[in-house]
Formats: sequence, C-alpha cells, structure tokens
Amino acid sequence: QVQLVESGGGLVQAGGSLRLSCAALGNILSINAMGWHRQAPGKQREMVAGITSGGSTIYADSAKGRFTISIDNTKNTVYLQMNRLKPEDTAVYYCNAVRVTVRGGDDYPEVWGQGSLVTVSS
Repeated sequence: QVQLVESGGGLVQAGGSLRLSCAALGNILSINAMGWHRQAPGKQREMVAGITSGGSTIYADSAKGRFTISIDNTKNTVYLQMNRLKPEDTAVYYCNAVRVTVRGGDDYPEVWGQGSLVTVSS
C-alpha cells in the first residue's frame, strides 16, 4: 500500500509564498516521477508542475517563473515552492506519484494525495 500525504496549504495574501510538501509513504523501492496538480472551484483539474526522479521538470505556463518543484528521492518527498501568489492560484492542490514500485514487486501506475487547499486573498 502506498499513500501520499500532503502538507503546507493555507491562506496567504496575494504576493506571498507557500511551500507544499508531499511525502510518499509505504515500502517504496522507487518512484518514476511526482507532480502537482490543482483544481479550482468550477474548473477541471490541471497540471501545475512535474519532476522525474532524475530531476527533469515541467511547468504549466501559469507556474513558470513563480513556482519551483523539487524532489528528495531519499525521502520520497516532492515540494512545490510557490512565490508571488495570485488570487487565481486559489485551488485544491493534489500531488501524484507515477510508477511506484514497492518491495515485494507490486507496481502502482499512479497514486494521488488527498489534496491541500491553497487560498490566496486579494
């Protein structure tokens, strides 16, 4: 069993910063990639940023220059540093892990966290 546990969401004023963390828990051998997605009220879930275990990154245009994704493979944890936040960044942020291999040989194609609410006030 693999579980993703998120932390770091909250309320911040426009222009402020927040750092989200997501730890993958379980008897994990490897994770191919991790990422962050978000879903604003009334909108579809969208990708924010992704990172492979080797450190290659991808960002949504809305995140470029303001958000930074990083990964600590020793802790199976991914971070999202969000700077210069805007009211339109308000959303529930979800992390995911892709191609998770656990001891015993089981593979999980994709695992999702429970979501962390980020609210940016104007």
